Amino acid sequence: MAVKATELRKGTVIIDGQKLLLITDYMHHTPGNLRAVIHMKVKDLRTGVVSPMRLGSSDAFEVAYLDRKKAEYLYRESDGSYVFMDQESFEQFPLPDELVGDKMGFVKENTVVDVTFHEATPIGVELPASVTLKVVESEAAVKGNTATNVKKEAVLETGLKIKVPLHIQAGESVKVSTADGEFQGRAN
Repeated sequence: MAVKATELRKGTVIIDGQKLLLITDYMHHTPGNLRAVIHMKVKDLRTGVVSPMRLGSSDAFEVAYLDRKKAEYLYRESDGSYVFMDQESFEQFPLPDELVGDKMGFVKENTVVDVTFHEATPIGVELPASVTLKVVESEAAVKGNTATNVKKEAVLETGLKIKVPLHIQAGESVKVSTADGEFQGRAN
């Protein structure tokens, strides 16, 4: 079913040729008595590339219907792909590193995440807003440096490296934002 460009909204996934495009920014602009123009930023869900798009109000697109399923992350293959297991059917499927590699630093083995499917093909992983991970390696704090907002590098149990305050030690659990990889605080 084709939908006019004026009916599209931020967060909608559209089909453009063979591409699945997520609308990340949408602006309907009507300059005076001229024709309306729609400026969008779209993210290709298969490659991750963000690009601008300019449309007329009469342009139409097919809206993609996506299915989300709970899947457990099992392990990483030697070829770099990540293997997940559907929580309902217990079927295992791989996701290539180029599709989800930047997000997998926040996911431990045996963690359940949402996997997005389009026509039975997995296309991505959706993470919660924040995750709790254990610090496995961090530098020792130097006495007297705690008065300022100085940060040090810490390695988490997934191999992800983040900046943490000086008082955080190895063995502690910390809360990390999945949007930007920033330290949010100690976990309870």
